[in-house]
Amino acid sequence: MIRLPLKAIMAGIHITDIEAAINHWREREPSPDGITLARSVRALAEVYALMVYHREPEADEFTMPRPALDAWLAWYETTPDTPCIAICSTSQGDPECKGCGRTFDEVQLWTEMRPAEKRQTWRRITLRGDAWRFNRYAERAAPVDVQP
Repeated sequence: MIRLPLKAIMAGIHITDIEAAINHWREREPSPDGITLARSVRALAEVYALMVYHREPEADEFTMPRPALDAWLAWYETTPDTPCIAICSTSQGDPECKGCGRTFDEVQLWTEMRPAEKRQTWRRITLRGDAWRFNRYAERAAPVDVQP
């Protein structure tokens, strides 16, 4: 069996991630007058509008306008990096981890994956929702409250 490297597969940025990034920036940079959009919100809203108009569920990370990509990447940095809950069944030979839901390749190559590839993986495992991180060991996946 020939395995393609994960980087050989184009990962799109899903419209729900664009929406989440827009909401993130609307909260952090509210409109000063109720009409004008902050630069980050405007950049992402333009991409979002084109996606809706063309009925595209994903935006190409390589052709996205730089201001929109920068705003999306800044939002991405606020999301959890890995779905790992420190119960890895791929080390026991499972093709897909029972703990986090990632494939063996995704676990092995996680640190090499681009943000869009990681978010695509997050979306797939979240929609499936059958990994232990979503039920049996959900408390391990809970965000840690960091005190300033």
